[in-house]
Amino acid sequence: MFSEKDFTRTLKKPISPKPEKRRSTPAAAAKSAPHSSPQGKRTAEHACPIVGIGASAGGLEALTQFLEHVPANSGMAFVVVQHLDPTHKGMLPDLLQRATAMKVVQVTDRIRIRPDRVYVIPPNYDLSLLHGTLHLLTPVAPRGLRLPIDSFFRSLAEDQRERSIGVVLSGMGSDGTLGLKAIKEQAGLVLVQEPASAKFDAMPRSAVDAGLADIVAPADQLPEKLITYRRHVPKIGKAEQPLEGKTQGALEKIVILLRSRTGHDFTLYRRSTLHRRVERRMGIHQLARIDDYVRYLQENPQELDILFKELLIGVTAFFRDTPAWKELVKNVLPPLLADRPAGGVLRAWVVGCSTGEEAYSLAMAFVETTKHLKVHNLSLQIYATDLDKDAIDKARHGLFPKTIAAEVSPARLARFFVKEEAGYRVNKEIRSMVVFAPQNLIMDPPFTKLDILSCRNLLIYLTPELQKKLFPLFHYSLNARGVLFLGSAESIGSFSNLFTPLALKERIFQRADAGILSTSVDFPAVFVPGRTDRPDAPRATANPPASLQSLADQLLHARFAPPAVLVNAEGDILYISGRTGKYLEPAAGKANWNVIAMAREGLRYDLTSALQKIHRKKGVITVRGIKGDASPGARSVDIMVQSLEEPKELFGMVLIVFSDSAIPVEIHPAGTGGKPRSRSGAQKHLQLELLRAREEVQAGREEMQTSQEELKSMNEELQSTNEELQSTNEELMTSKEEMQSLNEELQTVNAELQAKLDELSGANNDMKNLLNSTDIATVFLDNDLHVRRFTLQAKTIIKFIASDVGRPITDLASDLLYPTLVADAHEVLRTLVFSERAIASKDGRWFTVRVMPYRTTDNRIDGVVITYADITASKKVEADLRTEHGHLVKQSAVQEAALLRLQPKGKPKSGVGGKSKA
Repeated sequence: MFSEKDFTRTLKKPISPKPEKRRSTPAAAAKSAPHSSPQGKRTAEHACPIVGIGASAGGLEALTQFLEHVPANSGMAFVVVQHLDPTHKGMLPDLLQRATAMKVVQVTDRIRIRPDRVYVIPPNYDLSLLHGTLHLLTPVAPRGLRLPIDSFFRSLAEDQRERSIGVVLSGMGSDGTLGLKAIKEQAGLVLVQEPASAKFDAMPRSAVDAGLADIVAPADQLPEKLITYRRHVPKIGKAEQPLEGKTQGALEKIVILLRSRTGHDFTLYRRSTLHRRVERRMGIHQLARIDDYVRYLQENPQELDILFKELLIGVTAFFRDTPAWKELVKNVLPPLLADRPAGGVLRAWVVGCSTGEEAYSLAMAFVETTKHLKVHNLSLQIYATDLDKDAIDKARHGLFPKTIAAEVSPARLARFFVKEEAGYRVNKEIRSMVVFAPQNLIMDPPFTKLDILSCRNLLIYLTPELQKKLFPLFHYSLNARGVLFLGSAESIGSFSNLFTPLALKERIFQRADAGILSTSVDFPAVFVPGRTDRPDAPRATANPPASLQSLADQLLHARFAPPAVLVNAEGDILYISGRTGKYLEPAAGKANWNVIAMAREGLRYDLTSALQKIHRKKGVITVRGIKGDASPGARSVDIMVQSLEEPKELFGMVLIVFSDSAIPVEIHPAGTGGKPRSRSGAQKHLQLELLRAREEVQAGREEMQTSQEELKSMNEELQSTNEELQSTNEELMTSKEEMQSLNEELQTVNAELQAKLDELSGANNDMKNLLNSTDIATVFLDNDLHVRRFTLQAKTIIKFIASDVGRPITDLASDLLYPTLVADAHEVLRTLVFSERAIASKDGRWFTVRVMPYRTTDNRIDGVVITYADITASKKVEADLRTEHGHLVKQSAVQEAALLRLQPKGKPKSGVGGKSKA
């Protein structure tokens, strides 16, 4: 039974445990050495699976039920992450310790995980895992937006990979869902409390609705299922080795069953991934042989649907791999948009879009880039496809859980999402840019004439043979200068002739003009009639030999076409024709392909003026007789600038053609002796005027630039005001989130306090029954002799009522004849020596009154305890004995007198001196 003394000791005990002492023996040192062998490290890790448990409101009850059914020697370590009040001292370790025989400790920084222990996150910290060691991190997100469960589950998945195990119990919100996605991506195990059995079902329901749960059961049944899974799951890792013939045949049967059920062929799926996923399902169903699993698939077609979902690995996130998206927005999208004419459409294809996060991320990046570049009248059309029809349906709804706040910035949430009760929904502007459709990449026709093709984290699950067929197909689908966006673990392999890297680290490539492809394009057989897979099938012939006309055109272009360059609206050179070295030269310093920067000194002014005019007035502008060099005999240069409208691929671009001016034959008048006439004063005056006009134009240009800078500054101020208003709105939203988070924390604290209250109530009941069973009246007084508590028996002595608590004992009427009670109580407080007296009452009862000091657990005197033991019966017995004794004495006297009377007269009494009366 839990006594009051034990309860008080628990409250006084510090909650934060001391760091565990490490053994200093050589064996222990060798065991904990950081440079242990990889094999030894793997063995240690496999010996201690780490189970992450996430809970929130109502989680204390679920955690207690869960840990009560975990054996003390399970060989697993459990890490509990709960929403805790950062200002409240955690009591969770003490509460959980009573539910399990395993040692429960509160996490300290860099604590090494050991088996058969429970680790509890401390308040106001985030938890991370690195090589089996727990690290505490100071939260960065504001109080209302912290997602500690998601954070730890991600860390667990990255550290333990396919051995990671996540458990979600009762709680509000959807914290943990994104972390479970990371665990599923690594082929880990996910267990979820059955929502109907949870006190708050929001967190478990979010995980179940997301399709992430492998096992769903009440909290008290999850440990048994987890232990059974650990006992039956095959050793993951042998799939990397060559498969035995029997195993290979069983996998092929599974592929056949999947094709019959879903219509999709997984023959070209990476075999190691297929094997790992099959092993997971075998472990969940407690099947040791793969042949048994094939039979199970035949008897349970719904298991084929589940395995199909597992193989698709639909794990994605908004702006996944943030550096890659930053590079795309900063350096890739701007050139694509700059080359696009007004009213143009940018076409993109997102392959394997899953639930749509990546497609919507691309749409948001496009909107932000166009706003930053102030590009208008451009639109984006995204085609997002996936094999999973359920994922496509979910993507079409565009509704995502509230936990995406950890991936999407507050500014983007406010700009591109509409907050609803169930989460965040993408707004109509973004939704209208994306078309979702189910598609099999290797069976259905591809999209073509694309500017962006995103195929991220899909190729890693396909065989190298299939990848070799897909890259030429991607090259065919992209426009010239189109962009290929791959995942962080993917590369173009040997197809460097098809794609050139724009950002190699971020896996962003540009379509190269490969001319006659060295690798033929294999199209899916569904839409190419007559395709054969026979090795001896004839390939399509290469491009026909060049004709006489094309050879003649090439010769004329090389020898007689004038030097020219093709530039965009900003003057950046896109294409160079002929030898332009006499007119253009690279500028010193950082490489700059702008035609103004590369123009030679004498041509720069006139070329700049011509480009400015051509943007204001379409057509052709010709500038003649430009003196490119002041040296004697230098030739003049003519420049022709033309804005292009046809063909439509060149719309908005500018063509600049350079040519040398013909030198006119100078005729000298007779009588001059063959000498040219000297320049007249009028010519010099005109040259001065021209120089002055140029200076004025230059000054006007500088003034215009100054005005533009001022307007830009005003625009920035307006934008700053708008951002402040948005910030105010975000602060209000944050306050609302903080209130919701505070409510969850209060729910957690309330659950802990309720547990303490229940224990205190039990201890109080025990003490009450103990005191009542002794039948001893007891009164507790404080140092001022005010009533603190009294028992029911005390009411028979002192006229107590419930409101007398807190009143001085001297104010209460008593039946006892004990005027010195107060003096005795003060004497006890002074000397700390108890006092005991037998006191009578007015109605004839007797009591042993014992006055003792009230001593607290910390050895502090805080009043007195007065006990009244009823001794009326013993006093009555004593009185009866005294009466009986009196009767006996009286009877003895009578008997003695009678004896005296019976003696003869005159005879002396014997024994009285031996003399008679004279």
